[in-house]
Amino acid sequence: MTETVEITRKRLAMRSMRRGIKEMDLILSDFASRALGGYDATQLALYEALLDESDLDIYHWVSGQSAAPAKFAALVGDITVGAEGLTRPHAT
Repeated sequence: MTETVEITRKRLAMRSMRRGIKEMDLILSDFASRALGGYDATQLALYEALLDESDLDIYHWVSGQSAAPAKFAALVGDITVGAEGLTRPHAT
C-alpha cells in the first residue's frame, strides 16, 4: 500500500521532532509545522532526503557555518528564514 501525502506529512513532522540534537528538534519541528502542510509529494521527498542527512551537517547549513549542497540550497534557505532566534539572536 502506498502512503498518502497526508500520512507522509505526519511521518516527516514526527521525524522533524525526534532528531539527535535538541537544536535540530526545535528548528525542524518549527519548520515542519509551518511548511509541510503546503508541500506536495515532490517537495516532501526532498525534505525527507534532507532528514536523512546528519543533524550536524543540517545545523551547519541552517546556521550559515557552511554551504548546503545545491539540491538542498533552496529548502535550507526556507528553513533558515524561520530559524532566526533558534540559530542566532533575532535582528534588532
